[in-house]
Amino acid sequence: MENPIVKAENYNGYFGDNHVVKDVNISIKKHEVIAVMGPSGCGKTTFLRGINRMHELIPGGTSKGKILLDGQNVFDMNVIYVRYKIGMVFQRPNPFPNLSIYENVVAGYMLNGIKMSKADKDVIVERSLTSAALWNEVKDSLHKKGTFLSGGQQQRLCIARAIAMQPELILFDEPTSALDPISTSSVENLFHELKSNYTLIIVTHNMQQAARVSDKTAFFYMGELVEFDDTKKMFTAPADQRTQNYITGRFS
Repeated sequence: MENPIVKAENYNGYFGDNHVVKDVNISIKKHEVIAVMGPSGCGKTTFLRGINRMHELIPGGTSKGKILLDGQNVFDMNVIYVRYKIGMVFQRPNPFPNLSIYENVVAGYMLNGIKMSKADKDVIVERSLTSAALWNEVKDSLHKKGTFLSGGQQQRLCIARAIAMQPELILFDEPTSALDPISTSSVENLFHELKSNYTLIIVTHNMQQAARVSDKTAFFYMGELVEFDDTKKMFTAPADQRTQNYITGRFS
């Protein structure tokens, strides 16, 4: 088997004394789309934020164990480098309100003090917006504020901003929960296109979405990774009764 892009080894996440993610072990290959599902408060987002070390930004948030990116423990790496390699898209579209569409795409370079020519920026902006299926919609209004876009367009702008840095891995925290069905569909279609160049990990409450977009699904419950398998198998013949109960809506 090829080396995994991400491997968690006994990863634990805490809020103060509250143990919210418990001894997670998981191995994720390149160019896979992974759905992470489970009931509210089961540790999905804490695990996701642990991967790119955003969990430790939360007051009281601490991590133990290892998360390996290309075989290196992210907790031993420079945190700026970690976030350079691992993009993130949040639940609600959050383009920088004072920046234009163009400036939003290259914001990661600007914030990290990376100098580049306008020609290089132009290439990155067009490439990233094209990859996010947004270029044709905004190419004539690049210098308008990003907030002038619709919600679905704003979320695709945030995806363009993430992929502008050419990460290996992109994390999505319920990226369509604030969007209407048409915008949700456009973002889901994008996932299929992005997997040829990136590995995607998507936290979702929506089981139908997990079934539609992912190659594999991880089911979390009470802070534990209960099951991780091919999505089709997980939804048709789960190995654990708790997974079966969740999928069939029998959780009390």
